[in-house]
Order: sequence, then C-alpha cells, then structure tokens
Amino acid sequence: MMDAGAIADAVHSGEQSARATAQTALDAIDAYHTVQDTVWIERLSSTAVLEIADRTDARVAAGEHLPLAGVPFAIKDNVDLAGLPTTAGCPAFAYTPARSAVVVERLLAAGAIPMGKTNLDQFATGLNGTRSPYGAPACVRNRAFVSGGSSSGSAVAVAAGLVAFALGTDTAGSGRVPAAINGLVGLKPTRGRWSSSGLVPACRSLDCISVFTNTIADAALIDRVVGGFDGEDAYSRPLEDLPRAGQRIGVPLPHQRVFLGDEASAHLYARSLDALAATGADIVPLDIGFLNEAAQLLYGGPWLAERTAALGPLLDSDPAAIDPVVREIVAAGQGIRAVELFHGEYRRKALERQATAMWESIDLLALPTAPCVYRIAEMRQEPIRLNSALGTYTNFVNLLDMSALALPAGCRSNGTGFGITLIGPAHADRALLAAGEAYLAAAALAAPPPLDLGDTMDTIKLCVVGAHLEGMPLHWQLTSRNATLVEKTHTAPTYRLYAMANSTPPKPALAHAEDGQEIEVEVYALDVAAFGSFVADVPPPLAIGTVTLASGEPVKGFVAEPRALAGAEDITALGGWRAYIARG
Repeated sequence: MMDAGAIADAVHSGEQSARATAQTALDAIDAYHTVQDTVWIERLSSTAVLEIADRTDARVAAGEHLPLAGVPFAIKDNVDLAGLPTTAGCPAFAYTPARSAVVVERLLAAGAIPMGKTNLDQFATGLNGTRSPYGAPACVRNRAFVSGGSSSGSAVAVAAGLVAFALGTDTAGSGRVPAAINGLVGLKPTRGRWSSSGLVPACRSLDCISVFTNTIADAALIDRVVGGFDGEDAYSRPLEDLPRAGQRIGVPLPHQRVFLGDEASAHLYARSLDALAATGADIVPLDIGFLNEAAQLLYGGPWLAERTAALGPLLDSDPAAIDPVVREIVAAGQGIRAVELFHGEYRRKALERQATAMWESIDLLALPTAPCVYRIAEMRQEPIRLNSALGTYTNFVNLLDMSALALPAGCRSNGTGFGITLIGPAHADRALLAAGEAYLAAAALAAPPPLDLGDTMDTIKLCVVGAHLEGMPLHWQLTSRNATLVEKTHTAPTYRLYAMANSTPPKPALAHAEDGQEIEVEVYALDVAAFGSFVADVPPPLAIGTVTLASGEPVKGFVAEPRALAGAEDITALGGWRAYIARG
C-alpha cells in the first residue's frame, strides 16, 4: 500500500521522481479497472497527470520543499477539481468548475498529484456505496460485500493501492464506515477545521471533507497541509488544537453494544478495548443513550430538510434524475415545517449540553465504527433499513460538534474489515491522532487478507470436532466441497465433549458448559454455496451453530441438541475426538 510521507521523502531525496510515481499509479489504476470498474467517475488523462508530475519534479529541483511531492491522490466527486466535471453521482447535476475546492488547492500547492474523481452514493446520501448510477464499488477483500459509503470509490482507491490517500466527505459517517470495511484510517476533522469551499453540500451546516489513508502519519500530514481558516467558507473556524487527551476512554454499557447478530464484530470490538487498555487507558463504561437519541435526529428529525434544500431545484425540475432511494429519502424533507426545525434544534442543544458534561468524565469515546457489514445483494433488497444500521454509531458525531478518527480493528473471516472510531470534542483532532497511534501499536493487528482480485470471494469458517477431522470417516464431505484448512486449534474453555450412543460412524456431541475445557478442533473455510450444501446434510441431533475458539473468535461449528446427550459418554477429559478414537 502507498505511504504518502515515504513517497514525498523519496521524491525529495532523488530516489524516485514524481513522474515515475505517477506512472506507477496510472498503471495500477488501469490494472485494477479489470477487477472493479466502478471506482472512478472521471479520471485525468495520462498526459495531464504526467504534466502535473513533471511540474512537481521541476519545483523540487528548484529547491521547493513540498510536503506531498509526487503523492498520487483521489477526490470524491462531490469535491471540485478545476477542469473536471463534478457530478455528485448524478449526471443530470454535473457542472465543470473553473476553480478547485480550497482543500484541493492546498494539496496541489503541496505537490500532490490528482488522479481523478471517485464514485459515491449519490449526493453523499448513504453509508453503503450502492446508490450510484456509475455502479457499486465493493469491499476490496470480498466483493460480495458493500464498500461502505458515501465515500465508496475513495476508500476503495486507497485500499486497493491505487493512490496514497483520497478525499471523502462525512456528514453522517461517510468518511468512517468505508474506512472500517476496507481496513483504512479515516480522519473526520472538526467541522470547519478544513474548508468546505468547493464541496457540493449534503447538509451544509454539518458537512466535512475527510481523508482516507493507510497510516496515522499520513492522516496527520494531510491535516497539516489542508487545515486552516478559509474566509470564503461561512462555516470555517480558526485552527485550534486541544491539549493531548488523557487516559479515560468511554465505551457503551454492555447492553448498548449493538452488533445486530454479527458475533465477529462483537469479538473484534472486545479485542480492541483490550488493546486500548494496554496503552494505559482506563476503560470507562457509560450510558450512550443520549448519543443514540441525537443520531436519530439526523434522518428522523428536521435535518432531513437540509438535504432537501441542497437538492431543491433538481428535485423540482427533474426528480427522475435522482436515484430512487435517494429521492425517497430527500423528498420526505419537503413536508418538514420551520416549527419542527426549531423544536429539533432545541433538543439538539440539550443533547449537546449532555455531551459537554460527558467530556468532564472521559477524554475520548471508543465505539465500533459500524455494528456489522452487508452483502451488496442484501443492501439492494433493504436499502434504507440496512443502511441505517451502518450508521448506528456514526450519525450523532457532527450534530454534536465532535471530531472522529476511524481505525482498523481486524478482519472477519470473510475478509471484510471491522473498525473502531475514537471520538473527541471539537478541536481534539491532534489528540485523536496521538491516541490512534498508541492504539495501533498496542493492537499489533495481523496483516489483512490479500485483495480480492479473482472471482468474488465469500467464505465462511466452519469448526469441526469429530468425524469431519482430517483422516476421519466424514472428512470427504469437506474435501469434496473444496474446503481449505484454516487452522488446527482449540475451543474456548467452555465446552464439554460427548461420544454419542448408537452413532454410525461414531460421532461426538459438543455442548457449551461453564465447567468445560478446551477441546481440539479444526477450522475450515468454505464458500457460501458449499457451506449451505454442507449444512443441509447435517443430520439431527447435530446442528450448525456458533462455536467460540480459544482466541475468542466466534465461528460456525457443530453443536448438539439436548437429545444427543442421552446415553452419551462424557469424554471431555480426553481433550478431543482423536484421543477418544485412539483409546479404542
């Protein structure tokens, strides 16, 4: 993956030229187009890119220090780049700006090289990436799943190694959810810290331009380059940095940790809290009910009318040009009255006061970025309900004037990423970056799975405990389905193993028990179709449920109905089925 700071250092040292770096990026973009052709809406020509790179090399040769010398980057297509159309994901809306957004101007002045404009959920209305006439970018490590949105193409461009960083935007989580699903760092700065001049508004009073990077250092570098007051932006604020945050990190109460059935997310979140504790932080459970209430105001309250205001002319003149789901959402704002807006604002201010009080007892929040992830096919069947679920932990942040940093926290067995978000008050951006650096060092995350470059990968881990183990009588039911061995390991120490009576071939029954012990198992990966056919062949009284491994990871595995234990021998003390068979 590309590293912006390393590229700039190499260009300044003469180790490589900006032109060579740009050509490498052009080649990577062309190659990846055969894997996903939905990343870009408009690209600069190769000639234009190389001309910019040549000018960058000339500036460096003349002695200029350019903090982003030769660094390729992408721009979400609701942010202006002079000379290229801005569509916001809607061809009927397109215009060609004469001037770039202020943030883009600052990046260009620092030597960065724009490669083009990336796909998005139309008008930045969505958290999933499927609401675009230009197609649906997919998770880079499992293309059956959504990429997250609305900054979908930007996240994929960075995660696929096409650019070193990419601009996104974030009103309700659009710069954080895609970061989580694709294993990236996503900085959502304090509202007004970065200029919004040249940004197509979604909710103008809440919008932020954001950035996706591979490292904390690169996110900090981009912030140094683009942060600062812009007198042309009515929502810009003077640059301010709160002192480094302390060691008190707030987390939801156990019953408020919602994962919508995604046990892998629950496991990875618990592991991330252990990593935060290892940095020396105090983990402070707190009631986040008022944050959840604030989140509901964004789409369930009068702020929906602000999205309607942004699309008013097009909604009136050519509603058919708007994505049907986006149109359904935004049109609902037409009936919101000013009285409702004031009532909503009064409630928002009351919740903001509670947030201010919260910062007296904690320094940062650490929440899951998203509770789960969905397949593209699932999202298209339930586009509003499932999209809303992705925003469970994100929607309140801008409404309550907070800063946020999305961080990777591991991968599910299907390759999709899970992430956490560190959240602080306004102007805590630098403190978040420092805390994020400490967290990633403590977490020591394993390298993510390779990119999905072939047929769509969609696999499920299956834990086997008895007759399906390698060398056992039913192992062929796995090999015939092209199952691959993931690991030989043990369960968590909360299971008992029984040899069932009158079973042919002999089979064990695994039962959850607090007085259990670790049991030897093997874990295999099967594609979804093969897994489904395997489950269909499992005879009662056995079934496929969820088994917790010694690592804490939940995977699918054999469990038993109560009747399986009738007349069964408890063989837990042997530690596994192999030992039982060897006993004879």
